Order: sequence, then structure tokens, then C-alpha cells
Amino acid sequence: MHSRRRGSSGSDRPVADDPPEWSDVDEEAIEQRVVDLAEAGHGPSEIGLKLRDEGVHGTPIPDVSLATGKKITEILEEHDADPELPEDLRNLMEQAVRLRDHMEENPTDYQNKRALQNTESKIRRLVNYYRGDELDEEFTYSYDTAKRVL
Repeated sequence: MHSRRRGSSGSDRPVADDPPEWSDVDEEAIEQRVVDLAEAGHGPSEIGLKLRDEGVHGTPIPDVSLATGKKITEILEEHDADPELPEDLRNLMEQAVRLRDHMEENPTDYQNKRALQNTESKIRRLVNYYRGDELDEEFTYSYDTAKRVL
């Protein structure tokens, strides 16, 4: 968004309608593992990686939505374990807090100052996107709010 580069294209996942035969784990066990990982403080993308790598009872889960018919965020919403902020917004807020802390220690780092401006611009765009739906109508971004929330 804020660079002159063209971006990168990655490979696409193979199209599949059914979970693989070797990954036959019960849906309830998968949902319970997702909730346990969320309560341990992991975000939805981290949960997906842990299920892919570690699995449930030693059996890897390559795709939660194929195995359960629901996305990880849907499972978290059903069990009231969903995070208060969307994951992408939370990650950007963490980055902005780190950049602001760095700016306080290094006030002449102008590249970092520009990076902070770009990051806060992305945050404001996301807040406008999520406002009313996943965020309160009165939610506005500030450094103090980000510090308090994180």
C-alpha cells in the first residue's frame, strides 16, 4: 500500500472438498483444541498453524474449515472466545506501539517516523472498516488506546 513495489504472488492451495483420509479427527475435539489455544492467548492464524503442525492428539489438521465446516473465527465466536479486536488490527496496533516507543528513544530516526505515519494510516483505515461491525461506533485510534488495549 505504501511502497513502490508490486507485491508478491504466492502459490495457491490445491482445491479440496473433503478433508484428507489420514486426518480423521472428531469435530468436537478440533473445536475444543481451537478454544484451548485461544484461551492460551493465540490468535486465529497462530491456531491454524498449530493445528497444522501439532494437530489434535498427534494427528495434523491441514484445514479446519474442511474438517469442521466452520472457520476458526466462527468456532471462537460460538464459544465466546473470540478476541476483542480483529487480528489484523491488533497486529498493526502492536507495530505502531513498538514504532512509537522506538521514536521516543530515537527522535531523529526519520525512516521510522515515516513508517509510524504509514502504520497509523493503515490502522485508521481498518478502524473505519470495522467500526459498527466488530468495533464500537465510538472507537477511535490513539496511542493511549493502543497501549491500554494491548
